[in-house]
Amino acid sequence: MASIKENRTSKDDYNVKHVNSVLEDEKPVNTEERDYTGTAKKTDPEEIRLVKKLDLWIMPCLCVMYFLNYVDRNAIAQARLNNLEEDLNMTGTQFNTTVSILFVGYVLMQVPSNMLITKVRPGMYMSCTALVKSYAGLVVCRFFLGITEAPFYPGATYILSIFYTRKEVASRIALLYCAQILATGFSGLIAAGIFAGMDGVSGIAGWRWLFILEGIATAVVSVVGFWLLPNTPLTTRWLTERERELAHSRMEKDKLSDSDDQPVSAWEGLKQACGDKRTWLFCLMQNFHLSACSFNSFFPTVVKTLGFNTTITLVMTCPPFIFAGATGIFFGWSSGRLHERTWHITAGLSIAIAGFVLAAATLNTAARYVACFIFPMGAYAVNSVIIGWAASTLSQTKEKKAVVLAMTNVGGQIGYIYGAYLWPKSDDPRYAIGFGASAGFALCSILCAWWIRVLLIRENRRIRASNSEQVNLYGY
Repeated sequence: MASIKENRTSKDDYNVKHVNSVLEDEKPVNTEERDYTGTAKKTDPEEIRLVKKLDLWIMPCLCVMYFLNYVDRNAIAQARLNNLEEDLNMTGTQFNTTVSILFVGYVLMQVPSNMLITKVRPGMYMSCTALVKSYAGLVVCRFFLGITEAPFYPGATYILSIFYTRKEVASRIALLYCAQILATGFSGLIAAGIFAGMDGVSGIAGWRWLFILEGIATAVVSVVGFWLLPNTPLTTRWLTERERELAHSRMEKDKLSDSDDQPVSAWEGLKQACGDKRTWLFCLMQNFHLSACSFNSFFPTVVKTLGFNTTITLVMTCPPFIFAGATGIFFGWSSGRLHERTWHITAGLSIAIAGFVLAAATLNTAARYVACFIFPMGAYAVNSVIIGWAASTLSQTKEKKAVVLAMTNVGGQIGYIYGAYLWPKSDDPRYAIGFGASAGFALCSILCAWWIRVLLIRENRRIRASNSEQVNLYGY
């Protein structure tokens, strides 16, 4: 076992200049036209094959793990429709507290988690986060569920950011985020089947079976993830020696002009992230965005206002999220292809605002269900764009990038803590407070995007003025 670790360490210490020179000697110089950031279109057949191989190994594993991660987390929303509150004698805003408390634990652990992920094997570290389940002691278990789930999403986005270039990463994050969106939708179908077929079996309530069965599935997948998830381009066991060198080299060439190759401590990465004002703007933008997405845990409750029984209600929660997932993938792909962020965020969140306004303005069954398609499509379309933008902008060191991804996600998850109280039962059936606040949050997120755009345009002008050579500039 020690020899294996030593071998991996030696591969991590490859001489970067040697790797790049080997590849450059064998490949012709790329003279293709570059975009406004200095990035050239990917045309090398070998690199294209490599990216496809990365997609086949990395994306299915991460997506399945995140799907189950979010199915576990969202089970409480469906359990509410199966007499959870009555069985546990919950009243008032106690359900809202059980939703909120998960994100307290989630927020507390994300930054420490990603500070460590640059120093330990991320594949091993992340696979363990799928081993979570909560079926008793609701508030306490939800709190610890949040702690154990905290490393997954920022850790997953970090892994994607060290294997995919700035133009590629947004579409991959979109695929990952699509797993969450589909989990939110299909969890209703899963719950409907369990409630209909297992409620009362062996004297156990349907909502308890929901927690138990989903936990078993999660545990199985976590074992697979332990062996499949990669750590760094130079130490990935399922890549050939040549592919490892190419994977490493292309990421070196994609670095921004102000990147620093010197390794720093986790604490230094934290200081770098906190000292960059753009970090806080990304945190604020993601906070507003996910505050607008606080409807997530209350979506079945909103759909139930349409007047259908529990089974039909749970089935009806699925189609809107299928459309939302498709929209998210399209926005991520389009953002990467065009290397554009601001207008994509503006368009997506504007669609969400229109949906929120429509949902708050009417109780008509058809119109409200249409709104239930519109606001998830717009709100979920931009998450990959925001996270990909933060990863590519604040990546001067890998330690800083890891902390920034965690901080950005923490900023967003804080929105879920107070967002849970924007949907009180007393506001049924209109839920004007939640929809109105969500529309306001979406607008604020758009304003943050344009603020960041202005800062990056100024920074690009400064870089051009101080450097006459071909350099990689910031994308916006």
